[in-house]
Amino acid sequence: MIQTGNPVISIYTEMTPNPETMKFVANKLLYPGKSIDFPDEASAAPSPLAKELFTFPFIKSVFIASNFVTLTKTNETEEWMDVIPTVKQFLKEYLENGGVVVNEEELAASKAQQVASNTVAADDDDVVKRIKELLENYVKPAVEMDGGAIQFKSYTDGVVNLALQGSCSGCPSSMITLKAGIEGMMKRMIPEVQEVVADAE
Repeated sequence: MIQTGNPVISIYTEMTPNPETMKFVANKLLYPGKSIDFPDEASAAPSPLAKELFTFPFIKSVFIASNFVTLTKTNETEEWMDVIPTVKQFLKEYLENGGVVVNEEELAASKAQQVASNTVAADDDDVVKRIKELLENYVKPAVEMDGGAIQFKSYTDGVVNLALQGSCSGCPSSMITLKAGIEGMMKRMIPEVQEVVADAE
């Protein structure tokens, strides 16, 4: 078999509704079908890629999803335009060299990283199953386009608690999305739901 070397990776950026975040999209799957949020450097142990990204002084948080990384910059960083070329070059080289994105074994070992999930579990009651299916089918595709994710945390007495990740976390318009968009849709489609709130991580 002829080795043709590593594939050429291309990275392009997309603005998100959150001015503090930028979405870096790769022509390669990074974390297929999943997403993981690293709100700070201390949480990044399971991801060699996130750990490397946190070495840049302007990176405040890292969110990794199927084929993109959403980065949140620190308040001291003036403009994304000043740092985008550096990040794109780093990601391109890291992925072309076969760098590990997420170490699943380490992730499983780190109990701190209890990844919120929209996957329906066997012991979920009927309302929770419907909430998760709605999030997975309607909400996830829309927020992923904006470089974020919204994960189910809990459902108690009519109140759905969701975790905002990536560009959704701290985004000025995320509360409007949450209340006007998601809460409105859930109340219409799942009569048991009375309110949708964001988990303050």
